[in-house]
Formats: sequence, C-alpha cells, structure tokens
Amino acid sequence: MTKKNSKIDIVLLVLVAILALGGFFIFTSASFGLFARKGFSLTNLLFDQVVLGLMLGCVVLVGALYTPLKLVRKYAIHIFIISIFLTLLVFVPGVGFEHGGAKRWISIFGTTSFQPSEALKLGAIIYFAALLPLFKDRIRTVKYALGLTGIVIAVPAIILLCEPDTGTLAVLFAALCAMLLASGTKIRYFFFLIIISVLAVGTLALVKPYVRERVLTFLDPSRDPQGASYQIQKSLIAIGSGGLSGRGFGQSIQKFGSLPEPTGDSIFAVAGEEFGFVGGSLIILLFLLFGVRGIQVAYRTPDMFSGLLAVGIVILIVSQSFANVASMLGLIPLTGVPLVFMSHGGTALLFAFLEIGLLLNISKTSQQK
Repeated sequence: MTKKNSKIDIVLLVLVAILALGGFFIFTSASFGLFARKGFSLTNLLFDQVVLGLMLGCVVLVGALYTPLKLVRKYAIHIFIISIFLTLLVFVPGVGFEHGGAKRWISIFGTTSFQPSEALKLGAIIYFAALLPLFKDRIRTVKYALGLTGIVIAVPAIILLCEPDTGTLAVLFAALCAMLLASGTKIRYFFFLIIISVLAVGTLALVKPYVRERVLTFLDPSRDPQGASYQIQKSLIAIGSGGLSGRGFGQSIQKFGSLPEPTGDSIFAVAGEEFGFVGGSLIILLFLLFGVRGIQVAYRTPDMFSGLLAVGIVILIVSQSFANVASMLGLIPLTGVPLVFMSHGGTALLFAFLEIGLLLNISKTSQQK
C-alpha cells in the first residue's frame, strides 16, 4: 500500500536552506574583494543579489509551491515559447546589451539586468516533461528518442550559440538527456547522445575560437598564464592556499584584485581559500545530497510529468553546480556557468528558487514507498 504525502519534503527543504544561507555568507565574503576595484557599486550588487535574487526569489518559491502542477503541464508549450521570445530580446538593440563579448542580458529600466537564458532552461525542461509522456509507448525507439530531444533542444541551441553561452547549453543538454533516460528510453540511445555531444564540442572548438582556447587551456593550464590560463591559474592558487581548513571567513587574499569574478564564476575558489578542503568538500556533499534527495522525490511521484520535471530540475541545478566546481579545479574546461545559490546573479538565484518551489511542490504529491 502507498500513503499519499500532502506535505513538502522536509529533508529537501533543509538542504536547500543550508545551501542558500551558506551561499549568501560566501557571496558576502567574496564581495569584499570588489571594494578595491574601480566601477564597483555596492547598491547595484545588493539590489541584484538581495532584492531580485533572495527576496523576490522567496516570493516566487512560495508561488511555485502552490501552483497546481496540472496548470504547469497544460501551459508547458506556452511557457517554452515565452522563454524563447524573452531570450531573443538580447539581440534587440537598446534592449539587450553586451558584456565580455557576449549578449546574454536585457536591461530593465537601465538600473538592473535580466538574463533570460535562465527562463529558457526552465521553459525547455517543462516542455520536455510534458512532451515525453505523450510518446511513452514509443520513446524506446531511436526515432522518437533522438527526434523529441532534437525538437526541444534545436531552437535553444541556436540562440545560446549565437549569444554565445555554451556553458548554459551544455547544462540544458545534460538535463534533457537525464529526463530522456528517466522516461524509459534505451540506454544505448543515451550513450549515443553523449557521443553526439562530444563531437559537438569538438566541432565548436574548430569553429569557435573561445571554445578552442578553453579546451587548449584545459589540456595545458600553463600555456598562457597571463591570458587564457589566467583564471584557472589564480583559481588553483586560491584553492591550494586554503589547505585543509582554510584561512577563515573573509580572509581570502586572491579575491582582492587577482582572482577574476570573485563573486561570479570564481566564487568556489574564494570558498576553497577561506574554508579549505573541508569547506569545499562540504559544498560538494550538500549538492550531492540535494541531488540524491531530489531524485528520490522524482521516483516517488505518481505521474510521469511530475517525475520527469523533478529529474530535469535536479540535474539542471546539480550539473551546473558541479560544472562550476570542476572547472575551478581544472577537471573540465572553463564553462562560465555560476555556482547555484552562491554566485552573483539575481536572475540565476531567482530562477533557482522558482525551480526549488516546483520541486517542493512535486514532493507534496510524492508517495512513500
């Protein structure tokens, strides 16, 4: 017999609370490194992270928690189309703007920015979660397994490559592959998708100079210490100098001028320097526990849509976080994706809370087995 669970998963909620609270303290410490840099605005930083990210994020979490999942499924295609439209706005002159050679943001009243690719990721997995159950009896065939994945990934891939934002595309692709595997497709088709992704990275390395530089830097981190290898060099120095237990909260040295983007891509390096191997391992462990608990929630759901959506959300968050950590440790090429709950980015934090709200909502419908 199964007993319906009408309450949210407390373990999952506690893990998210620890990650969010710990992430805020790490972000606060990393922000100290920006005070010594020109052009730094404390007001903009606080508004983006605290108001847009944390405060508004908590509001959307509650909203997602009480939104009927049947409505999310009903309007999945509409959500996906709206997310595509929002992301296309980055190419509209006067609306989207460029930073660091990439067009990934739209300006909001000239005071803050919004990164619509975060909406695109969530929109894609919601639509895929609604689409796969319609073909559950045929998803085991290569035609439908690869065809449905191609339908969902095609437009986001074109947009993200034009921005460019290959890191976000890789994370989205990982989430879609996990959902496809969870839907019951044959394992050999899953590995076929992995082979395709490896070939795609190789092709991008040939045609996109910045991708080629990241791959070459990964293969030889010392090849250009003042250029392409600068970030990974400084990151490894910061993490290595943290030793076993770290220098202590707020005591990072590399965040003051040396470490690029101490509140962004490189925030794990700051955490590693201040909290050492123990602190860095704890962060990884928390994300791992979150992933395990999230998959358990997905497994216990009574319907296919909810289960697939849970898998997509979990893999989206975990794969992005692990990609950030791995790139800072030199285990994979630099991805440019933020560390969820910790890196600077009000939009990323806002949508992380939205995704958590949906996941907690799904946990209310799960069954104790």
